This record gives sequence, structure tokens and C-alpha cells, in this order.
Amino acid sequence: MSDDAARTARRRDGGAIFALALAVRLAVVAWAAGRFPPTADGAYYHRIAERIAAGLGYTWLWPDGVVTYAAHYPVGYPGAVGALYAAFGARPAVAMLLNAVVGALAALAVHRLAIRAAPRSRALPALSGALVALHPGLVAYTPAVMTEGVTGSLVACAAWACARARERRPALAPFAVLGLLVGAATLVRPQALLLAPLFAGLALLGAPRGDGARLRGSFAARAAPVAVTVLAALLVCAPWTARNCARMNQCALVSVNGGWNLLIGADPASTGAWAPIQVPEACREVFDEAGKDACFGREARRYIAEHPGAWLGLVPRKLAATFDYCGAAGWYLHASNAAAFSEDDKVALGAVETVFERLVLLCALVWAARKPAPTPGALAPPHPDDRARGPSLAQRALVPARLALFALGVVAALHVHAWVGYLALLGLALLQGRALLRAPVLALSALAVLAATAATHAVFFGAGRYALVAFPLLSGLAALAAARQSPEPPRAGAPHPASGAPAAPALRRGSNDELL
Repeated sequence: MSDDAARTARRRDGGAIFALALAVRLAVVAWAAGRFPPTADGAYYHRIAERIAAGLGYTWLWPDGVVTYAAHYPVGYPGAVGALYAAFGARPAVAMLLNAVVGALAALAVHRLAIRAAPRSRALPALSGALVALHPGLVAYTPAVMTEGVTGSLVACAAWACARARERRPALAPFAVLGLLVGAATLVRPQALLLAPLFAGLALLGAPRGDGARLRGSFAARAAPVAVTVLAALLVCAPWTARNCARMNQCALVSVNGGWNLLIGADPASTGAWAPIQVPEACREVFDEAGKDACFGREARRYIAEHPGAWLGLVPRKLAATFDYCGAAGWYLHASNAAAFSEDDKVALGAVETVFERLVLLCALVWAARKPAPTPGALAPPHPDDRARGPSLAQRALVPARLALFALGVVAALHVHAWVGYLALLGLALLQGRALLRAPVLALSALAVLAATAATHAVFFGAGRYALVAFPLLSGLAALAAARQSPEPPRAGAPHPASGAPAAPALRRGSNDELL
């Protein structure tokens, strides 16, 4: 197949993946729109979105008629929904349609990332995209007026931008785009800001183009892209941060619930999941929203400093609450309308979703247990002579550890404690050593999001819906288990990648458009 024909086929596949993802989500919206009103945090987002649509801003009307400025939950999702409510009417179906479109973009983003991981295959990128398009947990969560699905989609799109930035170095504009996407995700879920330096760092692993090769060792050349990414993300949040400084009696980047969450996660009686907060004595006379959050944060940090062992002992519970079982879609639908979605329905959906997610985890473990093949544009691909020499002594010494971690991960994936399997996946990836630097952006970004999610909820508290953020990229990573481990040999007369010339025509200067 010619390059033009392959390019056309990939674009057609991407359109089909997006259409499939959108179609199944729209079908769920059509079924759910009149049946499932907003519930749990979704009721709050819906109410705030209504006030934003009415021109009342992010404010809260109390039962006694008092109106106060608020920022307890992040503004990004209710702000976007509120804009749509203003244009199309304040109906939950409008928010569901937003979820459907943004969710479909995640499938497209993962497909594009998979093209870069397997540039000579059509089947593997199609599989990656289809796993996201048809993920039972992501699809069934579409009616939820909640943030996790939207965050996962924005993060997947940011990973796509990361791949673009890797290919277009030393240009800084793609890093600014990456920062804008991470900033949008941050307004929806503040901890997404952690991904700004992480994704920028992943993009820097790529071989720079042109004059960038000469600057690869320069500190400025390495620091500038990271700085641009972080600055762009912060600039997206800056207007809202300024609003908080003016209206909330203290500055906050996005929301004022970090202290609440830290205190919930520091409760010695915690199950690892959300629980009603036990207001400390020192905070009982503090009524200002931001002031109360700050007080809760101080009390939580004081407890952690005094009882570090007890607090660390809660980490397994928090990770178990996050990764063992998601079930977010069934939980939300049942909580919204138990008559339309019974307890049996919730259990059945949870079983289907759990089987799907455990298969994804098993495939990801298979990928991590193998040394990845170099991908086009990767940093320092191995020369054939390196393969001829075989594994080094250090590599051979790690074999037992790799086997043990793989076995642990498989057992955990087949057991109730899936969180152990996800940690084993991260450990296996790290044991790849420098070979991990040659992994595609799809794999590296999935691992980065998984690690950031685990770290965040190990500190605060866990819930199955929080793992949804990592599911799009993890589903794409699972498909890489079927990828060929040895890249096709270069065509006659083509230089080896180690010589500094690109090995894949798809990544040459001027031809990146086919990978958009």
C-alpha cells in the first residue's frame, strides 16, 4: 500500500472509531435522558451550571435565601455545562451530550496514539480505539453529570498532543497546546496539573528534528518545553485563580476542597473511601468556605505528622477503593433511579465492566513483561550489534524480579485485589530500564496517568470512579500486547535510526499531518 493510501486508510479508520464511540454513547443518552436525573455530586454540578447559565456565576443559594460565592468543586465541568445550558436550555440531557462528544474524542485520541505505536499496522490502532469506544464502564457512565469521564478524555487528548510535541521538537508551540489541554483538564480535576511536567518530559524523550539534535544536551533546550507546558496550563487557570483570590477570602488555584479531602483520607477509622467528615474541634467555629478548607487541611497535616505510621497504613485501603472495583456507572444509575436501574442491573453491569477491566490489566501486564521494541522517533534505538551481544548481566539479574512481578500482577488481576496488579504493572515497566524510554507515547502516558492517579488517591481517599480517568489510555496500552516486538527492517538503502535519520516516513518533517 502506498503512503497516500495508508494515510487515507488511517484517517478513515479514525473517523470510523470516532463515529462508533459517539454512536454508542448517543444511544445510551437517548435511553437515559428522561430516566436519570442528576444525583450525588452531579446534582451539585447541575445546580451550579443552572446558576452560571442564568448569569449568577459560581454562587450558591442557601435555604435561608443567602447567596455566597463558592469554589468547593472545580469550575471547569459546571462552567462548560452552564455555557451549553445557556445556549440550549438547562436540561441534564445537554450535559449528557457533552459527555458523549468528549468521550468519543478519547477513542479518536487513543487511535492516533496507537498509530504511532504501530505505524505499519491498521488492526492494532483500530483495536486500541475500539477498546475505548466500547469500554462498558466509560460508555455506561455517559449519562452521569460527573467529571471523571470528561477528565479521562481530556487527558487522552493531552497525551495525543504530547506525541505531537515529541515529533515537532524543537518547536515550542506544540508544548503550548499540550499545556492548554492539561490546563483545561485541571479546571475539571485539579490534580491533572501533575501531568503538565510529566507529559512534557515524555515529549522530550523523542529525537528532536533538525537543529534540535545539536541542542539536545542543552539545559535550556530541555527546560524550555517543560516551562512552556506548565505556564500554559497555569494561564488557563489564571482567570479563575484571580476570581478565587478576590471572592473566596484566600487564593486557590481551582477549588477549595483539598483540605476536606486530606482530612477524610486521614481518618484512622477510614475504609479508604469517602466518608462524612468529622469536623475537628479547632474548625467548628470556622464558617467561611475557604477558611474551613484551610482549617481542615491544617488539622489533617497535624494528624499525619503525629501519626505517620497509621496514615501510611491507610494507603492500601485507599488504593483498593480506587482500583479493585470501579462500578461507577452502575452506582450512579442506581442512585439516580433505582426503579429504572435495579440492584440486579447494577451488579450485572459491574460484573461486565470488571471482566473487561481485568482483561485490560492482564494485557497491559503482558506488554510490560516484554522489552519494548523501539518506535519511530524514539530516543537512542538499539543498534543491531547490541541485539547480537544479547542481554547484559544486569538485565539477566532482573529476570527473576520481572517474573515475580508478572506473576503477582496476574494473580492480583484474577483476584479481588486488582490494585496490587496495577502497582505490579508500574513496577514491571520500571524494570525495563532504559528500554522504557523507547516505548511509544501511548504506553508512557498511560503509565504516567496511572502513577499520578495512584499517588493522588494514596494521599487523599479513593473511589472506583476515580480510576475512570486512566481507563482510556490503559485500554489503548492493552492493545499493544499484540504489537510486534521487532520493528520491520529498514528498506534497502535506508539508514539505521541510530544514524540520526528518521526510520519511518510517517514521522519525517512535513509529513506529520497524516498522524493528526
